[in-house]
Amino acid sequence: MTNPYPHLALDQPAVYCFKIQGRIEDTWSDFLKDVAFQHERQCDGTIVTIIDGTVEDQASLHGLLNRIRDLGLPLLMVELVSAANH
Repeated sequence: MTNPYPHLALDQPAVYCFKIQGRIEDTWSDFLKDVAFQHERQCDGTIVTIIDGTVEDQASLHGLLNRIRDLGLPLLMVELVSAANH
């Protein structure tokens, strides 16, 4: 059986995709480098913000998750896309 996830170290950057229910403005990401924001309207009218990009390390990932929590918006998905060095 193969492992579908790349090996990550705590200090290694990686590319993630996040989906958050609600609208987050692009300026919110001033502390993040190399990210892109998209907004989608779901069939029920709900807005979903999609954030794609590189997160510097696991500490930054947890900081980002804490900021999302502090916005009071539901986190719908976090996906590891790739290790940044692959």
